[in-house]
Amino acid sequence: MVRVLVPSGALGLNYDAVALQRGIAAKPDIIAIDGGSTDSGPAYLGRGMSKYARSSTKVEWAGLMQARADAGCPLVIGTAGTCGADSAVDWMLDITREIAAEQGRPVKVAVLRSSQHPAEMAQAFTQGRVTPLPNAPDVDAALIESCSNIVALAGAEQITEALNTGADIIIAGRTTDTAIIAALPLQKGCHAGGAWHGAKIGECGALCATNPQSGVILIDFDAEGFTVTPLADGAKATPHTVSAHMLYENSDPFILHEPGGHLDVSKAKYQPLNDTSVRVTGSEWVPSERYTVKLEGARGAGFQTVTMALLRDERYVQNAQIWADDIVGKCSAKVVDRLHLEADAFSIEIRLLGHSASFGALETKQITPTEICAMGIVTAKSEGLSQEIAKLLNPYLLHHPLTQEEEVPTFAFLFSPPEMPRGEVFEFTLNHVLQLENPMDAFTLEVHEIG
Repeated sequence: MVRVLVPSGALGLNYDAVALQRGIAAKPDIIAIDGGSTDSGPAYLGRGMSKYARSSTKVEWAGLMQARADAGCPLVIGTAGTCGADSAVDWMLDITREIAAEQGRPVKVAVLRSSQHPAEMAQAFTQGRVTPLPNAPDVDAALIESCSNIVALAGAEQITEALNTGADIIIAGRTTDTAIIAALPLQKGCHAGGAWHGAKIGECGALCATNPQSGVILIDFDAEGFTVTPLADGAKATPHTVSAHMLYENSDPFILHEPGGHLDVSKAKYQPLNDTSVRVTGSEWVPSERYTVKLEGARGAGFQTVTMALLRDERYVQNAQIWADDIVGKCSAKVVDRLHLEADAFSIEIRLLGHSASFGALETKQITPTEICAMGIVTAKSEGLSQEIAKLLNPYLLHHPLTQEEEVPTFAFLFSPPEMPRGEVFEFTLNHVLQLENPMDAFTLEVHEIG
């Protein structure tokens, strides 16, 4: 049997300290926690940085480093620093060095790097080794080479190589959420389908339980399946909460694709063992004919300035979309005329918060709010140009009437000045897989003796 302790869905979300101590007392074989995702958009990968505060990350990581020492087992984090790029891995390694010095405890740290050189990925694309996943954007070699950061998602094989170093702590770049949990059970000969299924269920900690914010869970893997047990007070796993997690961030509730194959849970059985734990058997791992890893890439998409105004007059609230469309058309024409730009050299949007900002024309709820926030978004090739265009937009958002015959209205800016530069913005560019002859071909592994 292999026992995996998962403190939380991600480092930075906090964890239940009392429940964590229960997990340590249960003598886990490894502590595994995710460090990030793409949930918060492309900027973190584009910039190679973490979304979480360094101070908070350090506090939580220090607690887990102490837990590792108390439990006498390895500690692994995947997708370090939100995006898993090399710069984010180095950020996490620096925090680890600080904590090791403060705790006065030497540690052996294995670092698994996932960053890919854009020029090399462009070459792999021309060679046919980079292929699109469903609904992937159209790309070419030049676009791939323009990425500021590209990462490959490591699987269980790469985490196993890191475990084989005998490291106390493994800091991994971009990984699949499941790989850090499945690796040790697979290495120790546990049921392959159960290893991957249990890893999927446990990837977000107690999200698979009745108290999803409590964080800490134990997963026991064996030769036939796995058992999941939440550890916080009031947290319970049920067949419903456990099976439902296959729907989380997954388009198919029965199939989960990973490097080297896919998981099929269509025949899985969920059995409650008591009021807290659920046992799962019947999951199947299906190896693939070729070994591929998913690629994620991001590149700069221009510079952006945001400005906001409040509409409260009933007539303007009722006709907000007409008003916004008219402003975008007239201001865009003015930008082309006065700045001598082509129409595709910039973009002006007005999103109506409280009206249709989330879905735009797809919005189905027809309500008339008391007020609407009109958020102007200007994107251009330079920061100065985006601010200049935003200033051309300024008088429209403050005084633009619905018709030429009526009096000029006055709306309310939220700030003075209203223009708020966002700096460079980024876009995702890759939803592709890279074919590898050897699982470690796209990854590097290094070991640091700290303290």
